[in-house]
Amino acid sequence: MVSEASKKKAAQKKAAAAAKRGGKAAAASSSSSSSSAAAAAEKAANGVAALKLSDRTCTGVLASHPLSRDIHIESLSLTFHGHDLIVDSELELNYGRRYGLLGLNGCGKSTLLTAIGCRELPIPEHMDIYHLSHEIEASDMSALQAVVNCDEERVKLEKEAEILSAQDDGGGEALERVYERLDAMDASTAEKRAAEILFGLGFTKQMQAKKTKDFSGGWRMRIALARALFMNPTILLLDEPTNHLGYQTPFALQRDPKELFSSNVTNSLHSFADLEACVWLEEMLKKFDRILVVISHSQDFLNGVCTNIIHMQNKKLKLYTGNYDQYVQTRSELEENQMKQYKWEQEQIASMKEYIARFGHGSAKLARQAQSKEKTLAKMERGGLTERVVRDRVLVFRFTDVGKLPPPVLQFVEVKFGYTPDNLIYKCLDFGVDLDSRIALVGPNGAGKSTLLKLMTGDLVPLDGMVRRHNHLRIAQYHQHLAEKLDLDLSALAYMMKEYPGTEEEKMRAAVGRFGLSGKAQVMPMKNLSDGQRSRVIFAWLAYRQPQLLLLDEPTNHLDIETIDSLAEALNEWDGGMVLVSHDFRLINQVAQEIWVCENQAVTRWEGDIMDFKAHLKSKAGLSD
Repeated sequence: MVSEASKKKAAQKKAAAAAKRGGKAAAASSSSSSSSAAAAAEKAANGVAALKLSDRTCTGVLASHPLSRDIHIESLSLTFHGHDLIVDSELELNYGRRYGLLGLNGCGKSTLLTAIGCRELPIPEHMDIYHLSHEIEASDMSALQAVVNCDEERVKLEKEAEILSAQDDGGGEALERVYERLDAMDASTAEKRAAEILFGLGFTKQMQAKKTKDFSGGWRMRIALARALFMNPTILLLDEPTNHLGYQTPFALQRDPKELFSSNVTNSLHSFADLEACVWLEEMLKKFDRILVVISHSQDFLNGVCTNIIHMQNKKLKLYTGNYDQYVQTRSELEENQMKQYKWEQEQIASMKEYIARFGHGSAKLARQAQSKEKTLAKMERGGLTERVVRDRVLVFRFTDVGKLPPPVLQFVEVKFGYTPDNLIYKCLDFGVDLDSRIALVGPNGAGKSTLLKLMTGDLVPLDGMVRRHNHLRIAQYHQHLAEKLDLDLSALAYMMKEYPGTEEEKMRAAVGRFGLSGKAQVMPMKNLSDGQRSRVIFAWLAYRQPQLLLLDEPTNHLDIETIDSLAEALNEWDGGMVLVSHDFRLINQVAQEIWVCENQAVTRWEGDIMDFKAHLKSKAGLSD
């Protein structure tokens, strides 16, 4: 343990250092000994750090000072399974900044995040990293204990503080950082802070006391996210964190739906919404003052959290200042200027080449002018010509228009439903849905959004009342469990031909192609496709049924931003009806004309749009600006 004298000495040094910097307190963290930091500094100073793990190879040179809190890596290259993802690029991560990592599906965003998390890049050892890559282990430990249980980290820091305080210079800023880290882990406030974080992510007091082994995988991932926020690392890496906050059954022990919806469980579930958890996480990360790198498909989330954007394109990393909207504007302006410069250069080159071809062998005067233009052309080429703007390939989704049916095509008449009669989820539901409806369902976890969709399809039957459907109504529902039904040994084309026998191959190719799968992607086994590509197969499968009413339950989880925009555009152009459950505020804002709140055994219409509802959630949680 660190002696009181050492602590007093360090505190004096800390105050002096703060005064010297004009009151600017350092906020860096450290999780390794000074000898480790020195070794890392020597290793980084010597040049290239390269490490090969499995099928991933990463090389790069640390260009920033080894003891700096900012990271600047040059000559960065990343290869995965023999494919170049990044070639000779730069990565800059500055302390106090929050980076959104963008790029099309399959460009290597998650691979880069993993490489950083595994320290395959030359990152100084004094900077601790937390990469949220897997759920917390299922054990007898409670959710709260799993978050608070960072004694190993505390012991390591206390030992490091003891070593630093024994140095001739008293440890300096390094010791100051260690004490800041220890202060953040103060045992007297640890449990309170952990409980607040868990509550923010949707865990009631009862749920926090439950064993981690009693939670489903999705909720154990939430516990891992809570632990990451509690540990407050120097570098925090998050891959689609809001995906973990969509509606999921919280408990692993769900042999019977009646067991899940017992009174104790529903009481614990009804206090927090998936959208509320997303809003809370966004506000929490806004305050993260170290280094955050986050991959997200939610433009609204990126706008709220990020101070910078890193764009992966054409095997390069390009840094932009500002949030997502500012990135879009800046990129558009830069590409417009680049295209103008490219066109001007190409016109100049064409003009000079034509002149050289016409007059290179003419009179002495014209030949001299032609030679002069040849020199000018050579000089332009040596100086480097402006590259043509390469725009991201935009996928186009298309749903077939199906015509109209007289309203209402779906009607709830005094519907009552519960998995047990004494624990109702809904009572006295009276509403109608028609082919002009564009509805988003919002509300607390467990309030019954997915249950309502199942009542619409007929997968669930009311305890009382009735659900009337038009005789000719075709309903298609998208949900994440459809991916589990895909035969991954088949290609997308073969799967569709199997599901819809008797269809001509060319017609089926066109149907799959409408959702962005073409060429090899149609004929390779689906196990070799990305999650996003498999999602497109599901959309193609649903669309081929030519539904008049689409029920979409979290459709964006494996789609990139560009694909989500294409989906929104396709839905807006389609003439059918739609009911949507999503944690993506921007998608809801793009396609929903009505917001229905599922809560307190009822469904009510929200007077306002989804951004008004988001502001309401922030105010309700005490998070208003």
